[in-house]
Amino acid sequence: MAEPTPRHHEPRLRPAPLLFEPAAAAADPEHFFDLESIDDPRTLLDRATELTQAFRAATDRAVEFQAMAAAQLADPRKFDRLTAADIAERAEWTEDYAKKMVEFGRSLLRGGESGENGENGRGPVDLL
Repeated sequence: MAEPTPRHHEPRLRPAPLLFEPAAAAADPEHFFDLESIDDPRTLLDRATELTQAFRAATDRAVEFQAMAAAQLADPRKFDRLTAADIAERAEWTEDYAKKMVEFGRSLLRGGESGENGENGRGPVDLL
């Protein structure tokens, strides 16, 4: 899976910007961030690699936000909290995965260094 996202003590690398895809270009199934127009294989590899890194970074951040939202929804201090089963249904996850995401989210919200990605330093995505 994707590598863990850097935390407070590590500088976050900035991935390549995801350039805007005009609606007409996005409708063309062969069009993908203008990669099809790059003739030089070196340039193509460089840009495709930049996009891959950007998508991985975006995925990592989105998963962290999912986990934090799941933890907030499952907060036992709230009278309207959701169960792991409710969260799983809403997010189209399994109940076991929802439980892992809630725990991961709680660790992120606490901002803990040692357990921020679970006991073994991995997030719930890596546990699938």
